[in-house]
Amino acid sequence: MAYSSVIENFLRYVKIDTQSEEAPPARVPSTERQRDLAKMLYQELSDLGAEAVRYDEEHSYVYAVIPSNLDGADRDKVPSIGFIAHMDTSPAVSGAHVAPRVIENYDGSDIVLDRDGHIVTRVSDFPMLKKCEGKGLIVTDGSTLLGGDDKAGVAEIMAMAEHLLAHPEIRHGKVCIGFTPDEEVGNGVEYFDIKGFGADYAYTVDGGMLGDMSYECFNAAGAVLTVNGKSVHPGYARNVMKNAIKLAYEFQRALPDECPENTEGYEGFYHVDSMRGNVEKAVAEYIIRDHDRAKFEERKAVFANTAETLNRKYGEGTFCVELSDSYSNMREMIEKEMHIVDNVVEAMKRAGVEPEISAIRGGTDGARLSYDGLLCPNICTGSEGHHGRNEFACIEDMEKIVEILLNIVSVTAGA
Repeated sequence: MAYSSVIENFLRYVKIDTQSEEAPPARVPSTERQRDLAKMLYQELSDLGAEAVRYDEEHSYVYAVIPSNLDGADRDKVPSIGFIAHMDTSPAVSGAHVAPRVIENYDGSDIVLDRDGHIVTRVSDFPMLKKCEGKGLIVTDGSTLLGGDDKAGVAEIMAMAEHLLAHPEIRHGKVCIGFTPDEEVGNGVEYFDIKGFGADYAYTVDGGMLGDMSYECFNAAGAVLTVNGKSVHPGYARNVMKNAIKLAYEFQRALPDECPENTEGYEGFYHVDSMRGNVEKAVAEYIIRDHDRAKFEERKAVFANTAETLNRKYGEGTFCVELSDSYSNMREMIEKEMHIVDNVVEAMKRAGVEPEISAIRGGTDGARLSYDGLLCPNICTGSEGHHGRNEFACIEDMEKIVEILLNIVSVTAGA
């Protein structure tokens, strides 16, 4: 079956492994494989006729411009807008050898992904599937994630660019395009060239289901807990051994029971993301999140104070904490220029889509960019279930999002 360009692009892009990995900011991209998609996008933008197309050889960013076709005073008064998506996929689940499968006319039931029937996308777990009944879905074979986060956004921006360049009769100002590496590991805009990008403001296309739009996100921090134990022969350990693994577990139990699996909406959390160690030393990595700045600062204080309390019990230096902020809630910046949100609302309504404005329970490249001077709300991609084997994308919704992007361009130009 023939698909629209956005779907054809998406099906190609997800087959390219671009999984990122935890790495220091000095190493961007964190994985060389991300360059494969970056170089492809560079070539495709060049072939489409975009201008100022460039590939950052060192850090693997891709930039392009569709120049304004307005005349005189209109050209000067219409702002330059940008669209940004990230090329990498989450380290949480493999992104290698993705085998996308298309389900035509989805019937609204649970979806069996693998041949053995062990991996099932259940409507009870993903109720947003109900909105996709009667539409086409793209799913995985159960062995990998899909890559809708954020190759759906990449494909939609590319389809928008293709349409604008093929239809010069559409009046528009300067449109800037940017694709980033390493968003999933927090370094997506570490070396992003805001000045060279050239937009007055931008949008990340990195959200969820059709109609989703966000201009606020978590305040975020990372925390590393190091527990120093004492190892002795277990046969003679009474009153001497300090088991670092058990102490790390005690630390976890001492925190408030506010974790991702029992919070929602504007509720923040503490999340132990990984742990390694032995009797002598254990290291646990956490993320700390909250939308409210005061509550966020309180959470960090609770984390540090928990270590101090347990050190009084087990001895100074038993529990060591390193805290580092990752990004801030972009609402504090964007609410000063709400017209850029209003333009998206109007663009969605023109497409017959009811906007659903909500806070992101996560972060985007736009959070850091907004604090660096490039205001950057986030809009939907038509995909859901991100970072897991149950990830899926809705064909008709992705096509509708291309229409929304084109409408944003027109609304911004006053058309």
